[in-house]
Amino acid sequence: MANYYNKDLYKILNLNFDSSSDEIKAAYRKLARLYHPDVSKNADNADKFKELKEAYEILINEESRKKYDVLHGFYREKLKKNYEERQKKSKTKYDSFVKKAEKKINKDGDFSKSINEALDNLFYGRKLNNDNLNKEIPINGKDINIDITISCFEALNGTNRKVNILHTQPCSHCKGRKFINGAECPMCKGSGEISLQKKINVKIPKGVKTGSKVRIRKEGNKGLYGGKDGDLYLIINVEKNSYFDIDGLDILCNLPISPFEAVLGTEISLPLPNGNILVKIPPMVSSGQKLKIASQGLDNKTKTKKGDIIITVMIKLPQTLSEKEKELYENLKNISSSDVRKEFNNVK
Repeated sequence: MANYYNKDLYKILNLNFDSSSDEIKAAYRKLARLYHPDVSKNADNADKFKELKEAYEILINEESRKKYDVLHGFYREKLKKNYEERQKKSKTKYDSFVKKAEKKINKDGDFSKSINEALDNLFYGRKLNNDNLNKEIPINGKDINIDITISCFEALNGTNRKVNILHTQPCSHCKGRKFINGAECPMCKGSGEISLQKKINVKIPKGVKTGSKVRIRKEGNKGLYGGKDGDLYLIINVEKNSYFDIDGLDILCNLPISPFEAVLGTEISLPLPNGNILVKIPPMVSSGQKLKIASQGLDNKTKTKKGDIIITVMIKLPQTLSEKEKELYENLKNISSSDVRKEFNNVK
């Protein structure tokens, strides 16, 4: 929607900058009936309808409309118009008061200077100071969202990353109005915005998951006229990993072991956020069998609950075998008395 702030939204809806909310609603409904995709199959009309919808959503919202009006100079024009209307009403009231007062004064008398001054103070004492027209309303800077991909190990252990941020903010020279004294702003070339690039180091805490947001305060777009700076949000995507995954507070691990480790059992060092832990694999374990190590997973935010480590055993065959290993497997085949397909063969 940011691009629509650069367009003349009032012109899109055939409105003036001082149109009321009811007028904005009425104009949108009238035009939407003409360009709605269900009414017209013209592709250009579909784009027009989208433009109408975006313009309406900005102008019908009080906060976004005020921001748009300030950026394009309409807010100042509204203040000026309101001031002129109040001044006109005050003058009318003043003239009416004078006419009534004149009727009560004798034919030969005039208002004294003191009476006129009193009337001036009465009706013009509250007039809007012209200096107020030059005051700008603070605009808070927009937040910036950046997608960042990290490995599962980085998610488990936490990491540091250097990120490039592209700040887009109203041009400081023309204050986002695009023109100065009727000419295109030389600094922003009439775009009303300038872009600044910045590199910062950010810390990603351990235990983040896909979809997590890491907030870095005041590293978003800069505020205008004293408004607050926006924040930077890193949207985390944890890269798919064949061996590790995160499910809530639980750490899931697909652990490859060799055939002889599955038969004889073994102990394996498992890398985790708080350091390696020793996992005991029992003898005669099956491929796909799950083992649980309780309370060794991730902490919740308040550190009142801890997840588990769920290990799925994966018996993995070696890619190559030496002649000696092949000989041993051949001997094992000859002396083995077990039938691993006994149940399979009895299926009817």
